[in-house]
This record gives sequence, C-alpha cells and structure tokens, in this order.
Amino acid sequence: MRRGRSVAVLIPALDEEASVPGVLADIPSWVDRVVVVDNGSRDDTAGAALRGGAEVVRAPRRGYGTAVQAGMHRLQDGPPHIVVILDADHADRPELMHRLVDPIVDDQADLVLSDRTRHAEPGALSLPQRFGNGLAVRLIAATVGLRTHDMGPFRAIRYDALLALQMGDPTWGWNVEMQMKAVHHGLRVHEVTLPYRARRKGRSKISGSLQGAARAGVRILSAVYRYRHP
Repeated sequence: MRRGRSVAVLIPALDEEASVPGVLADIPSWVDRVVVVDNGSRDDTAGAALRGGAEVVRAPRRGYGTAVQAGMHRLQDGPPHIVVILDADHADRPELMHRLVDPIVDDQADLVLSDRTRHAEPGALSLPQRFGNGLAVRLIAATVGLRTHDMGPFRAIRYDALLALQMGDPTWGWNVEMQMKAVHHGLRVHEVTLPYRARRKGRSKISGSLQGAARAGVRILSAVYRYRHP
C-alpha cells in the first residue's frame, strides 16, 4: 500500500530471463502485487519471474497490448487502486515509481507518464526511437492537444480509469491509445522526468534492429490516426 492506496505492477516480458530478476528486486516493498506477463518467451522468463516472487501470466500471442491486457485480466480477482506498467528490460528504475504513483495518491493526476528523453544515458534511446517518439508526441499534441515529451512505457494510472478507457490495441500502439483516450475521457495527465539506462542484458525488441524500430514506428503512428476521435 502507498499511503492507503493499493498498487499493482504489470510487467510485459518477452525473452527477458536475464533482466527480469533485477527489475523485480528493485520494486519497492510498498507495492502490493507484481504480475509478469510472459508474452511467448523462448527462454525461462516465466521461471525467473516466479523465483523473483511475481505472479506469472502466460500470453503466448505476442503483442505489447495483448500482454498488458492479459495482466489486467489477472488483476480482476483483486483490483488495485493504481496500476503501474513497467518494462522488463531494467532500463527504467523501478525504485523511483513513487514519482509516478504519488501524484495519483495525492489526487493531482489520473495518469502519470515518464519522460526518458531528458536524462537518458548515452545509447539508451536509439536515433530511430528518438525520432519516432518525437514525431508521435507532436502528432498527439496536434490531434488531441496533449503535450508531452515522450512515449515512455513506465507509467501509472488509476485502475478504474484504465478500465474506463476500454483499451484494445494489441501492439505497440497501446501507449498511444492510452494517452489519446485519456484526453477523450477528460483524465488529468501529468508527465515526470525520470532517468533511463541503456539496457544491461539482452537486446531491445524495438531499438535492437532497424526493422524492429520501423515496425514499432508504423504501429505507433497508425495508432495516432486510429484513436484521434473518441
């Protein structure tokens, strides 16, 4: 519990056996529940997550949004007040999630996003990532008026607000959908600057190859068009 509010963490994971133990070790003790969604991993991501004390959900059909939806389904048996979504690559710093959660606890925000761009380590964000993120946030601002600096996946949202958004995108367009629907639903959206590390182990699904970055970019930009209207 964080000052009387229950907090659950959802971690979509694909082939992150090497990094997920570090992520789980850094999650604050006040988090009530941690769910790792194994999104069709070929390694022992699920076993590493179980050994780290997390619940594990299997979502073999790959897709970022598909994985988060599977985690949300698991939370139905004990809905939290706040959901934190966190990548499994240990590039974000889980120990700083209070900076995302506290504005919601203090009733100052409904959705809190992280901005990686200002304090990212050298090499942590590739040139295609920076270009794609920058283009996406500019298009979102032009379309729905939400001005942010990043599309960072490390974010916190009120659980009831997340349900109200009726999320459905199965791909990397999930974060775009959330931000644009948040505006359509009148949610209070804040952005906080957080540090971002170059991943220590494994290979990024997006920045690890030009093909991966291009594929994610197309899905993100198509999502901006798709969710431009309520």
